[in-house]
Parts: sequence; C-alpha cells; structure tokens
Amino acid sequence: MGADTIRILMAKLGDGYEAAVGRLSFAFREAGYEVVHVENQRPEAIVASALQEAVDHIGITTLPGARIEDIARIMELLKKEDMSYVKVTAGGFLDYNDIDKVKEAGVVEFFPKGTSIAELISWAQDNIKLTDDWSK
Repeated sequence: MGADTIRILMAKLGDGYEAAVGRLSFAFREAGYEVVHVENQRPEAIVASALQEAVDHIGITTLPGARIEDIARIMELLKKEDMSYVKVTAGGFLDYNDIDKVKEAGVVEFFPKGTSIAELISWAQDNIKLTDDWSK
C-alpha cells in the first residue's frame, strides 16, 4: 500500500469472538485501508504497536469482560507518547451507560453491538484522515 493509505490498528479488549475481529480487519482491507491486527489486549502493548506501526487510527473491539479503565489507559498512553493525533474508536459489547464514559476518556465514537460493517466503513471514510505527525 502507498504512503497515502490510511493505517488502522485493530485491537480487542475482552474475551472471545475472534472471528468478528477478523471479519472487521478483512472488510477494512477490502475497503482500501491498511490494517494492522494485534492479538494482545494490554493497553501498553496496543499503544506500543500503534507507535511501532505508525498508524493513523486505532479501532478497538470491546468484547465481554472489556474494562473502561483499559480504554482510558490507552488514551493516557497515547497522550504520554505524544500520539494524541491518533484517534480511537471502539465498538461492541459495552453497557449503554458506559458509552458516555468511554467518550469522556477521549474515544471519538463508540459503535454499539449490531452496527453493520457497511456503517463502520462509511463512518471511517468520512472521519479517518491521514496523520501528518509521523514526519516528526
């Protein structure tokens, strides 16, 4: 993929549903994005991968057992690494009452379970932009 291709890191928090994350990664690749998929669920490892892979965006799938504290930690670590320009979206299993907390932590959008892949890609095409901060 070229230098003008948006790079998205796909990560998950929580347990199970490996196939769903794989389907998302495949769909975004088919839509023209470069996708880096990481298995590790620790916030530190997710941010380290984002830094190493020079991604433009992080998409987090929240599965049963996902903790809001882990999402907040990812946002803290991005700031600490001077990577606040890397925006984060999340989606999946999360109590409806926790969605505002996730957004307060800095997640730009949360997509509840049942959001279609077409809706996700449409949102991405309208909202995810190339990051120019990697030239630092």
